[in-house]
Amino acid sequence: MQRCIREGLVGGEAFAVDASLIRADANRQKGIEGENGLPAEATGRAVEEYLAVLDDAAFGAATEVTPKFISPADPAARWTGAHGGQAFFGYSTNYLIDVDNAIIVDVEATTAIRQAEVLAAKRMIERSMQRFDLYPAKLMGDSAYGSAEMLGWLVYEHGIEPHVTVFDKSTRQDGTFSRDDFIYDHAGDVYSCPGGKMLTTTASLVNDGATLRYRASKYDCQACRLKPRCCPKEPARYVPRSIYEGARDMAREIAQSWQGRVSRRLRKKIEMLFAHLKRILKFDRLRLRGPNGAHDEFLLAATAQNLRKLANLIPAPKLKPA
Repeated sequence: MQRCIREGLVGGEAFAVDASLIRADANRQKGIEGENGLPAEATGRAVEEYLAVLDDAAFGAATEVTPKFISPADPAARWTGAHGGQAFFGYSTNYLIDVDNAIIVDVEATTAIRQAEVLAAKRMIERSMQRFDLYPAKLMGDSAYGSAEMLGWLVYEHGIEPHVTVFDKSTRQDGTFSRDDFIYDHAGDVYSCPGGKMLTTTASLVNDGATLRYRASKYDCQACRLKPRCCPKEPARYVPRSIYEGARDMAREIAQSWQGRVSRRLRKKIEMLFAHLKRILKFDRLRLRGPNGAHDEFLLAATAQNLRKLANLIPAPKLKPA
């Protein structure tokens, strides 16, 4: 990586982040039910590493959901059917790249859970700042990195433009008004409903401690002709708003601009690296077990890809005649 920086291949302005699943060296037919846990006789380096990362948010603490199956040979590998086909045990390899020349800035192994991949993105960005003094102006990513908390972390803590697809499930499917049908007034900190009435908040945080609730007057809702399309089963309508909604709005505005369209095209560079990893380097299954084994193999594969990029972009020195 240092060589790539010295050769001017790393711009440091725009980064992209993504993750890809790699099969673990674990037989799916020998998995045991997750509710039963590991058998008492299970031993080995991979088991010791699994126990060591139980409290790590990138592995054991990434989710409270018990996996359907656990592999006695590599218990840290996650049982996943994310590809839509036959489920398998696997790890996620997370890449952070500089989009100028698709140089891999950092790589991290995590369990195959979205929350762990988001955490890995944060760790890789912070490491690039500490190790290489790289402070990107913008980050590109898909909706897996578009949660309100992640966007707030990018914008408010590090001043990074979020060229990221917003993860949004506010659109209603029952035909009633969605949150987008309500207009937010930044100056007054109120929402206006389609009927022209105001929704106000008490500024109390609810749910996850990061959401404000704006509620309309019961008197206004009961007399409104739009009530059947707004809150047919409730006495009054309320609209939730994340405390990171400003960052989400910023990401939405970027997505609709020409810069957002360019970023979506540049984001394909990281997908091409994963395709190269699996199809050209034939790295679609791990040979080592445990989190450390996965990390070592992912790091070596990323190093090989960067060396290949160096060889292609930096001309070889000319030999002087004897």
